[in-house]
Amino acid sequence: MDEVSTDKLMSDLRTVVADAEALLRATAGQAGEKMAEVRARAEESLRTARASLEHAGADLAQRARAGAHAADEYVHENPWASIGIAAGVGFLIGYMIGRR
Repeated sequence: MDEVSTDKLMSDLRTVVADAEALLRATAGQAGEKMAEVRARAEESLRTARASLEHAGADLAQRARAGAHAADEYVHENPWASIGIAAGVGFLIGYMIGRR
């Protein structure tokens, strides 16, 4: 999954959690045994979702750091190959832009 779609997913999930919390606050005055049961289940689900989001965010950040570290090591160990790859990518991008 690329970074943009992962960021979008995390943002959407945070929005859903925030909306659900707002809904729970709005229905706080509702009485009844069934409503109390539904609210308790929803609150537990929100706690679980929030913890999962925090864990996923921390895991994603750790993976990004590991990827950046691996790329840094590769460039330091293979500087000429890295320069060649960068030049090739730059050439292809320039060529594609020039064809427009």
